[in-house]
Amino acid sequence: MKQKAYAAAGVDIDLGNKVKGTLPKLLASTHRREVLGKVGGFGGLFALDVRKYRQPVLVSSVDGVGTKLKLAFAMDQHDTIGEDLVNHCVNDIAVLGAEPLFFLDYLGTGKLEPHVFTDIIKGFARGCAANGCTLIGGETAQMPGFYQTGEYDVSGTIVGVVEKSRMLNGQKSVRRGDAVIGIASSGLHTNGYSLARKILFAQLKFKPRDFVPELHNTVGKELLKVHVSYGPLVQALLKKFNRAGQPDRVKAFAHITGGGFVDNIPRVLPAKCDVVIRKGSWNMGPLFQLLAERGGVDDAELYQVFNMGVGMVAIVAAERADAALRFIRSQKHKAWLIGEVVKGTGEARVQ
Repeated sequence: MKQKAYAAAGVDIDLGNKVKGTLPKLLASTHRREVLGKVGGFGGLFALDVRKYRQPVLVSSVDGVGTKLKLAFAMDQHDTIGEDLVNHCVNDIAVLGAEPLFFLDYLGTGKLEPHVFTDIIKGFARGCAANGCTLIGGETAQMPGFYQTGEYDVSGTIVGVVEKSRMLNGQKSVRRGDAVIGIASSGLHTNGYSLARKILFAQLKFKPRDFVPELHNTVGKELLKVHVSYGPLVQALLKKFNRAGQPDRVKAFAHITGGGFVDNIPRVLPAKCDVVIRKGSWNMGPLFQLLAERGGVDDAELYQVFNMGVGMVAIVAAERADAALRFIRSQKHKAWLIGEVVKGTGEARVQ
């Protein structure tokens, strides 16, 4: 059979349709009863059950995974990237108290490789199922000549909902004397990879498949550890400690992404409060110790680029800090009391 002209130009529509034909089976685990229609339409349909809310507020976020993709390419491991992206987006809306509803993905590549596509979608589906949101649709673009051979890019958009009266607003509720709890990350998550790759591969001359005794792992597998989702934990904390008609005990969360402690925590602070983070009050983990000891980077920059072992920060009333800490640990997350809220001008300091 003569090859179609578009396929000869690098875009194989028939292959794309064949690969996408596997989507209903892959996405079955993410289905929610509010979803209408089927995957593959011009738009995803979601019937929000407004009876559950007095004033529902939709919360959305969009993101990618940055140069972590370089590790996926180098290791030829593509089944975690989608999960990373879902979890990152879930965390971004969780800090407002929002429950995730649905997620949409975008995949752009030069040539569509069926096994790579399937692995990426499996990661999306696994992340969505674990967070209780549905993978409602997406876009796969074949763009020959636009990407290097074997490379692709992914991004995702999440939509969630929160009751307006229960929406977290640290700028109104955080007070001097509140405690700051740090919740452990699994590693770099999805930020700081450009600097980490420069240190590990350019300066220290490691290869992705090198086993490093300090890490108890290969460099590539350490860097591909899945971004932790804190969404279910945040919902559990709010249910246990924040009661309707009473002052909030869990007051704010900050997702420690690009910008580290110093750029993310101020997003939830009142203008007259600072947060002081105490170095050494948590277990950084071996990867961060390696980057700190052998990277030649100033401490101040380390805590602005990397999460340094803390992926989410919770600000809680001081009298409930110990109880909150015990509860977080009971949910199988490592956590530490890492700082406090002090009088200031809306900044975060690591000292």
